[in-house]
Amino acid sequence: MDNKIKGKVVVITGASSGLGEAAARLLSDEGASVILAARRTERIRKLADEIKKKGGKAVAITTDVSKFNQVKKLIDKTIATFGRIDVLINNAGAMLLSPLDSGKVDEWDRMIDLNIKGVLYGISAVLPVMQKQKSGHIINVASVAGHKTGPAHGVYSATKFAVRTISEALRQEVKPYNLRTTIISPGAVDTELPDHITDKNSSESSHKLYKEMAIPADSFARAVAFAINQPDDVDVNEILYRPTAQRF
Repeated sequence: MDNKIKGKVVVITGASSGLGEAAARLLSDEGASVILAARRTERIRKLADEIKKKGGKAVAITTDVSKFNQVKKLIDKTIATFGRIDVLINNAGAMLLSPLDSGKVDEWDRMIDLNIKGVLYGISAVLPVMQKQKSGHIINVASVAGHKTGPAHGVYSATKFAVRTISEALRQEVKPYNLRTTIISPGAVDTELPDHITDKNSSESSHKLYKEMAIPADSFARAVAFAINQPDDVDVNEILYRPTAQRF
């Protein structure tokens, strides 16, 4: 298969670690210019420096995706620097698992702000650019939890079901503009997500699951590369994958 990643301009939110960092490294190795967006400025600057030392092109832009004005600035700065955007990866998010009777309203709000509003803000900011270009690819990160739910997953799963619903509506709406859309729904992948769970039982069970079977984050990067690398007339709309050993 021809390398269709080379030369593309790719914006990645949540690029400071985990899935976003892995995608940035792989896509850069394949010749893409990567724009690294996250709240942790030092981390994305360090990653950008590492990529540039290897001969790649990378720009770090501090961004909180729960703030629309910051997402808009991210897109505007990318256009000012590169003149176009070929791919947006809406990856930033949080997995703050807890049972509903825990009443962790602030954490529910945080997941809604990042996992749903952050995706919507990315779409809203980049869509006029891609519509004008008559080309582009929006990749939204959901989860296995966007296909099924369980105890302590209620709100998190709801946000990821929402990502899939939004993405399907987007897929249908952008057909006149020659745009592609992909949902990537990973299972247990080695990231920092479990480290932020404050509910004791949920934290213990998640860490146990991840310790036993989590697969490397480059599994996600390869899924991203697969979707981008397809011929222009092939639109990979969803990739759902898990560790082979994962039952949930």
